[in-house]
Amino acid sequence: MPQQFDRSAEDLGNAIHFEHVNIQVPDQRLATLFYVTGLGLTRDPYLMVSDTNMWINAGRSQFHLPSGRPQVLRGHTGLVIEGREALLTRLASVEKKLEGTAFTFAEHNDHVEAVCPWGNRMRVYEPDAARFGRITLGIPYVEFDVPMGTAPAICAFYPEIMGMPSGMRNGDGTVAAVQTGRDQHLLFRETDRPPGDYDGHHVQMYITDFSGPYRKLLARNLVSREDNQYQYRFCDIVDLDSGKPLFTVEHEVRSATHPMFMRPMINRNPVVNNRNYAYGHDQTSWAMGPDQYD
Repeated sequence: MPQQFDRSAEDLGNAIHFEHVNIQVPDQRLATLFYVTGLGLTRDPYLMVSDTNMWINAGRSQFHLPSGRPQVLRGHTGLVIEGREALLTRLASVEKKLEGTAFTFAEHNDHVEAVCPWGNRMRVYEPDAARFGRITLGIPYVEFDVPMGTAPAICAFYPEIMGMPSGMRNGDGTVAAVQTGRDQHLLFRETDRPPGDYDGHHVQMYITDFSGPYRKLLARNLVSREDNQYQYRFCDIVDLDSGKPLFTVEHEVRSATHPMFMRPMINRNPVVNNRNYAYGHDQTSWAMGPDQYD
C-alpha cells in the first residue's frame, strides 16, 4: 500500500517569503544599541551602511531603519533568537545607555518582551520547530492590533485579493492569521483599545503571482505607489463587499524576480567577543541542525 501524504500541508499560497519590517528611527546610535548590541542582531555589511539608514539582519529577514520621525508599529514583531540568558544579559548591558527612552525588557513564561527606544515592541522566543518552523533566528510573524469585529473581513481579503491563505484563530482573542511565507504570518488581533494613528511604517513580502493581485488592487483603487518593474505598494485592507477600510498598513509587494529576492544575509554570532574568540565561530546559522528536529 503506497504511503499517503497530505500534499496540501506543503502549500504556501502566493506569498513565499516575508522579508522586512520598515520603521523610521530618529537616532541611528540608539537603534544600534537596541537592535545590534541588545538583541544581538547584525547590521547588514553590504547595503545601507551610512548614517541615514541601516538594515538589520535577523536570519533571512530584516528590520529596515531609515532616519526620520519615529514610527511605532501598532502591535508587535515576533522574533526567534536562541539563548534566553544571553539575550537578557545583552539587554541589561544597554539599559543605562538607553535611559530616558521607551526602552524596557521583561521576562514572560514563553518569551522575553523588549521595547525599542521609541516604543516598538518585540516578543523574543526560543526556537520551537512546531510553532515557528525550523529556525533558530528569524521573524516568524508580525502582529497588528485591529478594531473589534474586523478580523473575519481581513481574513477574507488576503485570499481573494492577494492569493495568500488565511484562517481564523480563537484563543487569547480573535485573530486573523495570513500566511506570508514558510512558517511566516501576518497576524491581526482584535482589541478594544483605541487604535493609534498610522504613521507610515511598512512590511514587505515576495509573491509569485505578481500581476494578478496588482490587477485586483488596481480595480479597487488600492495601489498606493508604483515603485518599479518588480515592486508596488498598497496600504488599505478593505471589506470586500462595502469597500470600507478595515486597517491601514503599507505593504511593499515584490515579485520573485526582484533582484534582491532571497539575497544571502550574514548573521553574526553574538556570543563571540574579543575575550572568548574562537576561530570559525564568527557567524551563526539561522536554521536548526539535523540533530535538532525529526
